[in-house]
Order: sequence, then structure tokens, then C-alpha cells
Amino acid sequence: MVIDFIQKMEGGVTMSRIGKLPIELPDGVDVKIDETTNTITVKGPKGEISNSIHESIEVTVEDNQINVMRLSDDKTARSLHGLSRSLINNMVEGVTKGFERALEINGVGYRAQKQGKKLVLNVGYSHPVEIEEEPGIEFEVPAPNKIIVRGVDKQRVGAVASTIRSVREPEPYNGKGIKYENERIIRKEGKTG
Repeated sequence: MVIDFIQKMEGGVTMSRIGKLPIELPDGVDVKIDETTNTITVKGPKGEISNSIHESIEVTVEDNQINVMRLSDDKTARSLHGLSRSLINNMVEGVTKGFERALEINGVGYRAQKQGKKLVLNVGYSHPVEIEEEPGIEFEVPAPNKIIVRGVDKQRVGAVASTIRSVREPEPYNGKGIKYENERIIRKEGKTG
């Protein structure tokens, strides 16, 4: 029974379960596909994102839906089918809703503040650490111990949040440092003498 399900074929070849799902286009979202470079540009109320898709993947827009199909059934095309669909879906979601990543600062005297387009972190070093906002990325500091990174590109939001976290990674003994909002730090017991 399980083997039959795994061997279920669509036109002689297994299809990517994620890749074959169409992406619904919300109102106010415009998609342009450059056939020569296979670049997709998605424009919406929150901004614009462009991304290049591998030449073995074909993207079409019809009836307010984006369809992602692979042109061949070699290993590369099969492995990129679901990935390409997920990347395009993230682009559509980014220009409509946007993405955000929240970080928390733990430690006595540790705090963050925003000065213009800079994020200033005081996290136990002899000097404050400054991080500039990149184009398309926005910082918000609702409290001295909380930072929110916002943007339309999920990958860049995650990368900037990771850069902020790497300034002072949480240590396992007291839990001091910068961590993601729902991150669980595995604590260690200190030495007892």
C-alpha cells in the first residue's frame, strides 16, 4: 500500500507535491517574467523583489495564478521544482504581508536603541555595536530588550537577524546575550566547588 503510494506516477514521473500547487495572486500584486534570463519580478504594496529561477523550471501566470512547471525530469529539475515554487510564494507573501523576525536581549545593562537608520547595541563590550539598516530592511525597537527586523525578502530578514544575534550569542550558563524570540537556550549548570 505504501509502496503503491510512493510509486504513484503522474504522466510516468512522480511530481513534486509542493511544486505542482498553484500560487494565488492577491489583488495589487503584479508579476513580470523575463523569458531570456528567467527572472521573475514581483511588485506589491510593500515593495518589489526580483529573483532568477533555474532554466529547467518554467513559470507561467494565468487566471490570477502562478504555475511552476519543470521542463525536464532530470534530477536537477526535480530537486528545484518545489524549491522554485516556495521561493516565488515567499516573494508574493513578502510584497503583500512582509516578513519579520523578533529578537530578545537578556543581560544586566544589555539594551538596544535605534538612532536614525542605525541599530545601537550595548551588550557588554567596551563600545556600543552599530548595525546599519540595509535597503529594504527596517529595524524597530519597541522596548530596550526587544528588536524586530522587518522586510519583504524572507532570506535577507533572516540573514540580518542572524547578524544581530551573532554580535552576542546567548551563553548557556546565565542565558545572557541576544536570542530569537521563541529560541530555547539549553542551560548548563555551573561548576560547584
